[in-house]
Amino acid sequence: MRTIALLFFSNIFMTFAWYYHLKDRGMPLWKAILISWGIAFFEYCLTVPANRMGAGDGINLFQLKMIQEVITLVIFCGFAVWVMKEPFHWRYLVSFCFLLAAAYFMFKK
Repeated sequence: MRTIALLFFSNIFMTFAWYYHLKDRGMPLWKAILISWGIAFFEYCLTVPANRMGAGDGINLFQLKMIQEVITLVIFCGFAVWVMKEPFHWRYLVSFCFLLAAAYFMFKK
């Protein structure tokens, strides 16, 4: 559970670092890069321990990556809709369900 919580919060930082600068396209690119790197620092401070804990708790590398991707999609969808005001289409939901099915099979014994 610690791994999932850390990955959840690290993904919030990651999503803001990668995409929030698109709200202000007038910002110079160098400034967007520096701000993004500053935000990404906090992402790494959470992601690295999450991965170490997860690997130590018996989650294999493939499972760890799948958990990361599912969390990333959940965080990104919320960010895109509520922060960036992007429309959410039904086909995104269908695609997300296919990825969740992939995660299910990843953990199925």
